[in-house]
Amino acid sequence: MSTQTVKQQVPAGTYTVDPVHSSVTFAITHNGVATFRSGFAAYEARLNGDEPSLEGSVDVASIEIDEEQLKGHLLSPDFFDASRYPQVRFRSSALDVAADGTATLRGELEIRGETREVEASGKLGQLGQDLAGNARVGLSVSAEVDRRDFGLDWNAELPSGGEVLDYAVAINVELELVEEAE
Repeated sequence: MSTQTVKQQVPAGTYTVDPVHSSVTFAITHNGVATFRSGFAAYEARLNGDEPSLEGSVDVASIEIDEEQLKGHLLSPDFFDASRYPQVRFRSSALDVAADGTATLRGELEIRGETREVEASGKLGQLGQDLAGNARVGLSVSAEVDRRDFGLDWNAELPSGGEVLDYAVAINVELELVEEAE
């Protein structure tokens, strides 16, 4: 007995992110006991349903952290080195969607000038039209990367053993995209 995967189509057209109803966040284990979460306030994304493909970028300086010393450290050369590398970029090489909306997204992620292949999984939802009659699509994907692959290798030893930060970082992208007017 064989099973056949039926692919759901990504709707034709070009869709851009609605930043009010979207988010780009990350999570990392801190001090071995808790999960630190943050995100970015400024980002762009464009979904091309004809190919299908997704491209996006994040403004690193828009990292959402209220504590100025921590924010400064994350923007410094120890981490993102935002003055030299002001953006994180992603460009897909494949976007596969199954009949149930399960999505697999593969592509190149660039952080600090280092580019690596990543794979994310999640869901694609065709939302249809919003209250204003605009076509909308939702894409929710998650991936895990090793931050050392991108030159983000700062760490410190804890007095009781272990390190301050894990190297595995969870990236979560929740996009609501609206079709561009022709």
